[in-house]
Amino acid sequence: MDKGQNTGGLMSSAGLVRYFDSEDDRGIRIDPKTVIAFGVLLGVLVQLLTFVA
Repeated sequence: MDKGQNTGGLMSSAGLVRYFDSEDDRGIRIDPKTVIAFGVLLGVLVQLLTFVA
């Protein structure tokens, strides 16, 4: 390996960092509390259906 070559990891992941840092205004937005509430309600529903059946 030459001393002048850069095989570091930062340059290889630079595109991914830029991609995930950008925000898209066209996508749907869901509040994190809504996702957690939906998950809890779904879990309760499954437990109730298991108890009844």
